[in-house]
Formats: sequence, C-alpha cells, structure tokens
Amino acid sequence: MNKLLIPAVIILSVIGCTSKNNNLKVMKKQKSDTTISVNDTTPKVTGIGGIFFFSENPEKAKEWYSKNLGLEVNQWGSSFEFRNANRPNEINYLQWSPFKKGDKYFEPSKKDFMINYRVQNIEALIVKLKENGVKVLDSIETYDYGKFVHIMDDEGNKIELWQPIDSVFTAMGGKTTK
Repeated sequence: MNKLLIPAVIILSVIGCTSKNNNLKVMKKQKSDTTISVNDTTPKVTGIGGIFFFSENPEKAKEWYSKNLGLEVNQWGSSFEFRNANRPNEINYLQWSPFKKGDKYFEPSKKDFMINYRVQNIEALIVKLKENGVKVLDSIETYDYGKFVHIMDDEGNKIELWQPIDSVFTAMGGKTTK
C-alpha cells in the first residue's frame, strides 16, 4: 500500500469507528426509548403462536418438511423455538401444524388455514374485542400451557388467541426447530 494512503486509511477508519460508535449510541438510545416494559399488561397480540393449515395427508406433509427443510417434527407438527425480545433468557415457541383437510377445528371458517396469535392479558383483550363488536366463538379455556379463545375476523378467518405459558414446553423438553 502507498505510504501516503496509510494515514488517510487510518483517519477514515477512526472517523468511521467514531461514526459507528455514535450511531450505535443513537440506536441504543432509540431502542431503550421504545422498549416495552416487562410489566406491560396492555391487552394485545405479542406475536405469532402458530400456523395451522389443511393438508391432504398431514403425516406425509410433516415427513416432507422434515426431510427437505429440516423441521424437527412431532405428533402435532413442529415447534419452533425462539427468544423473547423483551426477556432474552426466556424461550418461546411457535407451533406449525398441518391438519387433515376438512378438520372441524377450523370451523366456522371456510379457509384452509388458521393463525394462532400470542397475546397478553387475554381476559381484558376479550372484553375489548366484544366492545368492538368482534365475534368471540367460545369462552377462554385454560390448560397447563396457557389460555385459549377463538374469534372471527371481518373476512371470515377463524383466529386462535393464546396466552402462553412457555415454561411448560421448555420443561417438557423434546426436539424443536431452531
């Protein structure tokens, strides 16, 4: 390298590093300004909890996805493991499941899929949804791994709302798709 270029490269590197450090400080500040409190109990969706779809042959579909895309499959489909953005030490799960075409679980929707949304404060969310005229299909059911309820959107899609208890899945162990 040309001896005259070396000081210029060093200066540009220092300027670049300083600029990057300042940008990082700004990004960190912006992130901390918008970080949601772990004590936030606002009734709302916090993520996707599951993707469910009709399949002519769910077992064959699971086998295909395992063989070709590397999904770790179980009797229900595949559990995807991810980290909670607000609590990085916490493991969360998303369930991917093929259902036998025509399964009644999707009713009254006529669609070939159903999305499960992870929510917080499911009881208050149902109150809010009813106030907004949203059709609530059933009452909240509680299981070891969380609370569930089903609603319909304006286009006839059945939606499953889930307030998860991810620690139950973590304690169960088993293979997950990562």
